[in-house]
Amino acid sequence: MAAEEISAERHQSNQPTVRKIIHVDMDAFYASVEQRDNPDLRGKPVVVAWTGKRSVVCAASYEARKFGLRSAMPAVTAERMCPHAIFVLPDFTRYKAASQGAREIFHRHTDLIEPLSLDEAYLDVTESKLGLPTATRVAKMIREQIREELNLTASAGVAPNKFLAKIASDWKKPNGLFVIQPHEAQGFLLSLPVGRIPGVGQVTETRMKTIGIATVGDIGAMDISTLEHHFGRYGRRLHELSCGIDHNPVVSNRASKSISAEDTFEIDIPLAETEPLVRKLAEKVWAASRQDARMARTVVLKLKTKEFNTLTRSLTPLVMPTSLAEFTEVALSLRERVELGSGQLFRLVGVGLSNFQEDPDPTWLLFESNASAEVEAVLASND
Repeated sequence: MAAEEISAERHQSNQPTVRKIIHVDMDAFYASVEQRDNPDLRGKPVVVAWTGKRSVVCAASYEARKFGLRSAMPAVTAERMCPHAIFVLPDFTRYKAASQGAREIFHRHTDLIEPLSLDEAYLDVTESKLGLPTATRVAKMIREQIREELNLTASAGVAPNKFLAKIASDWKKPNGLFVIQPHEAQGFLLSLPVGRIPGVGQVTETRMKTIGIATVGDIGAMDISTLEHHFGRYGRRLHELSCGIDHNPVVSNRASKSISAEDTFEIDIPLAETEPLVRKLAEKVWAASRQDARMARTVVLKLKTKEFNTLTRSLTPLVMPTSLAEFTEVALSLRERVELGSGQLFRLVGVGLSNFQEDPDPTWLLFESNASAEVEAVLASND
């Protein structure tokens, strides 16, 4: 073999393998399961939500979304916007069964599966079990199998990394498939609104607009140092994403180390005024924790000051809270351990549960059997 050929062969062997990633997202999952199981609900605006004034929408069918209804909005608001909507109580037993059915279909194609929730997951099909030549073929077969076997629809995004696959799955919802080839990534991202980046909410999007960032292309055109000045370490991550770079692998069997929710205020406020949002976030975290068989032992409060300094306070009580009200009171009490003065302003607050244990004691198991009666709101899935 010629020296030039040997050199070329070595060069090719050192090239990183381009991953083939699929993001599968079930369409309006909870509402779709309800419509599948009850023919009288098909074609009608269905809202899945707990009863109660403080309840939030878990899922809204696409018929309901035409009226502006969406996940995570207050149920009373949804009822006002669409008075003829049909409200259905969540049934997580059936949702989990449908989710497991989809998971079994995924496993026919790959064991590299990273679930994000009951209704979505990343799949690494770089090496397909069935030997299909392209990730697009795999995605098509998965969607067909979900439709035929579960009588549900799913949207899928195919791309060389998780970031792009996530965006792609949302591109042609519902019941759609979109593919971003490696050489198309940067061109595709240039004119994409920054709000389409997973994790960029309304507050961050507004801050970006104040410094002239409206599209992903605008991020790529900005110096990393400038981005870090405005967004901290997240600025470098934003710059990588703007170039279509995401090296995070699909990690299967990843157990959550914590469950948390956080939000940023429109304007910086003193600690004493954070109570309403702490209560709201605690409600979301508590509802989400009810879907985990493990027991969390530690309550966490996170705060970010006006100056972008982050601090956390945590407590591992001898007896864990057994209701939403008790959990909320513990989270609120952690504010008393923040000693920065009444004049300190805060821009973000978060509430979380951590330190999970696989084998809860019998008292916890007894509580778990009655937990559903105490929860009035469910953390909405991003479906």
